[in-house]
Amino acid sequence: MNTEKLIATIRKVGARIEAEKDFLTELDNVIADGDHGINLARGFGEVDKKLDAMADKEPGDVLKTVGMTLVSTVGGASGPLYGTGFMKMGAAVKGKAEIDVPSFLEGLQTAIEGVMQRGRSTKGEKTMLDSMIPAKEAMEARWNETQDAKAAFAAGVAAAWEGVEYTKTIAATKGRASYIGERSIGHQDPGATSFTMLLEIVAGEV
Repeated sequence: MNTEKLIATIRKVGARIEAEKDFLTELDNVIADGDHGINLARGFGEVDKKLDAMADKEPGDVLKTVGMTLVSTVGGASGPLYGTGFMKMGAAVKGKAEIDVPSFLEGLQTAIEGVMQRGRSTKGEKTMLDSMIPAKEAMEARWNETQDAKAAFAAGVAAAWEGVEYTKTIAATKGRASYIGERSIGHQDPGATSFTMLLEIVAGEV
């Protein structure tokens, strides 16, 4: 994925988040402060304004700009977490003219580590990590097995949705959702859901 394709993909991600913002906000309203979809859509709206000026930049710079914009414009926890993820991925692929599958996997691992550090969280705490980590593991396994990019991303998306389902079965121990504890069981995590939607868009562009 070169810069042109990356910018087009980010625009499609923004459009998907905009289309799903009410659904994501409703998920958040049940277990937290009800602003996930609205905030994320606003952030990607601001990202969209900057993309035309990035046409001559390398992919790593584009991802860094996305991350910095999300940090500065998205409220709540999702801004810092998503922003950190994009900035970490940007740093991981810095200097590359194109992002191939191994580069993407390296970047995703770095993004996961950034989210874990920023959120002081890990898998199994009803956060976006419950879709990010299984997705990365499934993609890596399928890629190593087949060297087929489409198959790898399809496996990642499937694992991410399974992660979303898993979040329904556990109580939140991080963020606003942790305030209601056991009452969060039965509800899917909005961050895990939005990440999976994002990955689904990327998979469709591979």
